[in-house]
Amino acid sequence: MNNEGKKVLFIVNKYAGTGYQPQVEGRIVEACVKNNAECTVEFTQAAGHAVELAEGAKQQGFDFVVAVGGDGTINEVARGALKASIPMGIIPRGSGNGLSRHLGIPLTVGQAAESLFQSTVLNMDTFTVNGKLSLNVSGIGFDGHIANLFGGKTKRGLAGYVKLTVEEFFAFQEFDMEVSIDGITFPSRAFIVAIANSSQYGNNARIAPAASVCDQLLHVTLVKKVPVYRVDFVYNMFTGGLSNASSFCDMRAAKSIAIKTSKPVAFHVDGEPGGHHTEFEISLMPAALQVLVPTKALQKGTL
Repeated sequence: MNNEGKKVLFIVNKYAGTGYQPQVEGRIVEACVKNNAECTVEFTQAAGHAVELAEGAKQQGFDFVVAVGGDGTINEVARGALKASIPMGIIPRGSGNGLSRHLGIPLTVGQAAESLFQSTVLNMDTFTVNGKLSLNVSGIGFDGHIANLFGGKTKRGLAGYVKLTVEEFFAFQEFDMEVSIDGITFPSRAFIVAIANSSQYGNNARIAPAASVCDQLLHVTLVKKVPVYRVDFVYNMFTGGLSNASSFCDMRAAKSIAIKTSKPVAFHVDGEPGGHHTEFEISLMPAALQVLVPTKALQKGTL
């Protein structure tokens, strides 16, 4: 689809990833000028501001909105876009960029901005965890624990995330729970419960290689605590090789999920800290969000 001549609102989080670079705005303007698009750039002022900006975009005559930031910014813009029923694009500026990688969106600002104008609208599945919107991957357990700790850090980025993960790995223990998947209930024990709409957390760490954002299913991966010496598990995750053949994984597809844990457990929604709970209701929202996806990526049929 040709998006030339459109009126576009770019919602920019200056503090995403490794920080703001002034040329970001320049690359956006260049792409819009080249494609005869009317461009407005708004910078987020506080948490929740991106939701307000996206929600009001349609009334102001914008054809689509674009989230320029990390997972938190993308999630906020999506919340507003859902309410307004307006398509959204993504220019990834986070440290992992899991959803963007899955959707085939370029990771550099200039290329991502240009790709908006050679994109097609995909009606993408979303889901909620205890009422909080999730687009990509949410989790209960160790990854939630790390997200809650990492959320309080002033210095972020991949190196900081890896350091924190290594420091906390040995102390965090598996937890007991009762899992209900599409009405079938069973006891389980896990280190991480990943609920995936797309295939990966970010940085090509594929926790659910079979996941699709338009199959009207969620992909649940129950992960045991993996011994440090099992580097093959990490290798398989980064090469898309995780499967039920692994003794550490139980992978299932589902439309509805409910989890009750024996004690409060940390969780995250698209990498953003969610606190601790003992009950988790996960609800699928099929084909709910209109997302601009590069037409080339859509034609591959792997989304």
